Amino acid sequence: MPVSENQGFNTRAVHAGQAFEPRTGAVVPPLHFSSTYAQDGIGGLRDGYEYGRGGNPTRDALQEQLAALEGGTHAYSFSSGLAAEDSLIRALMRPGDHIVLGNDAYGGTYRLISRVLGEWGIGNTPVDMPDLDAVQAAVAANKTRFVWVETPSNPMMKITDIEALAKVAHDAGALLIVDNTFASPYLQTPLDLGADVVVHSTTKYIGGHSDVVGGAIVVKDDGLAEKIGFVQFAVGAVSGPMDAFLTTRGLKTLGVRMDRHSDNAQAVAEWLLERPEVEAVLYPGLPSHPGHELARKQMKKFGGMISVQFKGGEAAARKVAESTSVFTLAESLGGIESLMNYPSEMTHASVKGTELAVPVNLIRLSCGIEDVEDLIADLEQAFTHIQ
Repeated sequence: MPVSENQGFNTRAVHAGQAFEPRTGAVVPPLHFSSTYAQDGIGGLRDGYEYGRGGNPTRDALQEQLAALEGGTHAYSFSSGLAAEDSLIRALMRPGDHIVLGNDAYGGTYRLISRVLGEWGIGNTPVDMPDLDAVQAAVAANKTRFVWVETPSNPMMKITDIEALAKVAHDAGALLIVDNTFASPYLQTPLDLGADVVVHSTTKYIGGHSDVVGGAIVVKDDGLAEKIGFVQFAVGAVSGPMDAFLTTRGLKTLGVRMDRHSDNAQAVAEWLLERPEVEAVLYPGLPSHPGHELARKQMKKFGGMISVQFKGGEAAARKVAESTSVFTLAESLGGIESLMNYPSEMTHASVKGTELAVPVNLIRLSCGIEDVEDLIADLEQAFTHIQ
């Protein structure tokens, strides 16, 4: 069926890029594994397909789906979220350019920018992103090409005003890059709020089942798209057809999953708020969260991620992280199963000793789609292990 931007999110998720196969009528488009394509004479390409790095029907279907859901005109699917970020930076930045990014950015993003691309002349300044005056000062102090934000941020759950940040970036001639991994396009569409580029680790909520690694870039601007597409082709960090297929399958149910993730997280966060062992609950769905009203404005719901800080310090956080059974102690997030993470030694170990270091009394919860009563019971028994 033809898909229109006026149709609802779940309709677009199910049908964008997913026309039935015309020969047999197969409702699910076939998975294309071919690495190369026959030509009708030299240069006679069928539907533009020549070689698997440059194009694949399964990957193209996913890219159409991603663009439709993020409100973009072009999407690119990569082998990982970091591969997408690397290609984005190399496509649009040059030595001497600068990135202003959140001072609690994902550790892998900061490692890429500071330790890999820093060697090639890309500078960076970490800043508290919700503080727009601080962002403006940092942007003005350097040859800033990118303002890079996560909202909600990982793992401190800060909320930044995307529309206001876009103005700060654009007034300085910079581009606003939004990592939309935590929110997903179901809860938030940054391009509609003025962002220039959206990036994702599709490994997380978009894939949604902890069985595929991938990344994505989505844009509206044709000029940006052409540069990003060229680097993707030239460098080759594309998603394989099976990865693209699994990501598409996950994306079709994103809306219904995010509703459940969000509802579960809200209930867990409210339970945590009443626990005497807890120092702070970082969840934008709580009225006590400093970004609560802004999150209500620019998000549909508040998502499935919660960070918790314990009065008992590092020892308490570690004990809880190692004492759950429904929550699995593991890297990553956004799958249907609930995950527990100790960021200081796991996802954010690469920023230990820097201003991006995560508090040692903090754990991060990715609330899955299990029965919420079981999630709370699991945490309750884990808390009994705190001395």
